[in-house]
Amino acid sequence: MSEPILPRVDGPEDLRGLSDEQLQQLAQEVREHIIDTVGEIGGHFGANLGTCELAVALHSVLDSPRDKILWDVGHQAYPHKILTGRRDQLSTIRKYGGLTPFCAIEESEHDIMGAGHASTSIGYAVGLKEAMRHGQGEDGNVVAVIGDGSMTGGVAFEAMHQAGGLGTPMVVVLNDNGMSISPNVGALSRYFNRVRLNPKLWKAREGGEEFLTKLPAGIGERFAHLGPQLKESIKAFWAPGLLWEELDWAYMGVVDGHDVSMLREALSEAIAAERPVVVHVATVKGKGFAPAEEGGLEGMEKWHAAKPNSIANGAPAPAPVVKPGAAAAPPKPPQYTQVFGEALVEECRRDERVIGITAAMNSGTGLNILQRELPERYFDVGIAEQQALLFASGLALQGCKPVAAIYSTFLQRAFDQIVHDVCLQRLDVVLAMDRAGLVGDDGPTHHGVFDIAYLRPLPHIVLMAPRDEAQLVHMLHTALAYDGPVALRYPRGEAVGVPLPAEPRLIEIGSGEILQEGDGKVALLGYGSGVGKAQEAAALLAEHGIVATVADARFAKPIDTGLVAQLQAEHELLVTVEEGVLAGGFGTGVWETLSDSGIAARIMRVGLPDRYVTHGAPALLHEEVGYTGAAIAERVLAAVGTRTTAAS
Repeated sequence: MSEPILPRVDGPEDLRGLSDEQLQQLAQEVREHIIDTVGEIGGHFGANLGTCELAVALHSVLDSPRDKILWDVGHQAYPHKILTGRRDQLSTIRKYGGLTPFCAIEESEHDIMGAGHASTSIGYAVGLKEAMRHGQGEDGNVVAVIGDGSMTGGVAFEAMHQAGGLGTPMVVVLNDNGMSISPNVGALSRYFNRVRLNPKLWKAREGGEEFLTKLPAGIGERFAHLGPQLKESIKAFWAPGLLWEELDWAYMGVVDGHDVSMLREALSEAIAAERPVVVHVATVKGKGFAPAEEGGLEGMEKWHAAKPNSIANGAPAPAPVVKPGAAAAPPKPPQYTQVFGEALVEECRRDERVIGITAAMNSGTGLNILQRELPERYFDVGIAEQQALLFASGLALQGCKPVAAIYSTFLQRAFDQIVHDVCLQRLDVVLAMDRAGLVGDDGPTHHGVFDIAYLRPLPHIVLMAPRDEAQLVHMLHTALAYDGPVALRYPRGEAVGVPLPAEPRLIEIGSGEILQEGDGKVALLGYGSGVGKAQEAAALLAEHGIVATVADARFAKPIDTGLVAQLQAEHELLVTVEEGVLAGGFGTGVWETLSDSGIAARIMRVGLPDRYVTHGAPALLHEEVGYTGAAIAERVLAAVGTRTTAAS
């Protein structure tokens, strides 16, 4: 048995001098390290198993960080992290204080760009290489690795267009795990790659087109009459990657993404071409882990991420054995995502105009339930949030009631469509924002903390957030009954555990409600998950003799003016609680509402700070930023003159 290589790899420089066979072995050792580690701690899984050979090939051919390797999204960059000095830290990934879940420029000099959202790597690469051509920094090669899913994002095509027009010498590795590797990947494919990248033969194609038009005896004239049809026919024969070729890129492919030798050869040729080149690589998502690799699309989706302790000895961990006579664990509350998905199906059954839209987040938004139950009412536009809202706008103009289910953080990518298309025209579009608030392990690229602030200034839109799963059902029903745009935000994870209603009811737009009457000293006004935090704080304040009023705002726009005026008038201190940034958020809206009415109010705003919050378990993050019942109670006690700490 060969001696292990991975323990001796502390950086990319340790790959130089290794043979192709040793590099192939190293890739497998990287894969086994991921299976063992991520199977225990949880994290992105399937895509990383598919990029082990690719990461090894890239770092053996290139000189990182002088040469720039950019990983789109970054969820498939665990092998890259392992090879760049973070092998022994992999067990900390996604944990509070540990490795970031994606690439981060502050974590390693080998992480060239921060990422977390899709389709951005090619644009970064064009900028990096053009800066080098203008004499900025050290010159080097630039390679962007992007998945076939990320290529559905429009910004990737915009960058392709620019690079082709500029002739930017760079390489894009198209990591395609949506296709199989067929026999034609071999010698004939490699021959065509050499033809496409050989400058003499590349120019010969153009010369061949001209030669055909000059053939004697009228033959050339007939070819000339064919014009563009002739050129496209020749190009189609010469270049299977026709789309890329039309944008002035050279296309290489398809290369076996699990053969290090073939990858190294293709990458070396692409870099040497000194022009825009795409290397089309076929990989298997979940490579080396049978349930993912052999489970088809269902297996790939299931093992996109692994849950903690889901794998043991390289295989799925067995289900825990329940001892005979042991008391059954109480049922857990449903996930907000599940509640939304099931409620949307029922709304579709009530109203044939209701349509569900996702942007490549089928199960993540709960729309997999709609796809299963009513597939004709379900649409997935790919990683294209802008198109999701334009599609929704078209549906609304024709009389449909579209529901665009998009994570709060990803909705940022479609801000112009919200402003220019949905709100300006007051279209009946519902924005269902899952993952609102601090989402936890995925960190700052995925926290949904800005939507209240960036949506609240827009005319015509209604903003609402439920305090529990029953309110979510009512609010979805209310949003679909409303004539105009509505944004509905709700958090990730388990709901509160209240009973779900047999039938949804309409909520009056812009109306809050008082949940608990107090003694007139403090009023706690929560929005969304802030209601639960307000209730926790009220319970702690009661231990110190303060009976706080607790109210649920329900709407951040329009705000219940009467309710906030009443709370301000009847209490010494009004506290707003929201799981969003304070700047421009719900609390700011409350202050503006009172100020516009000429009311001088004493308001304490509780929310998230003016900085990007790190990754980690939500409870730890809430503790860090002071978004806990204890932290709120302590601030209130200090404000009203009681110095005893609530935490004690």
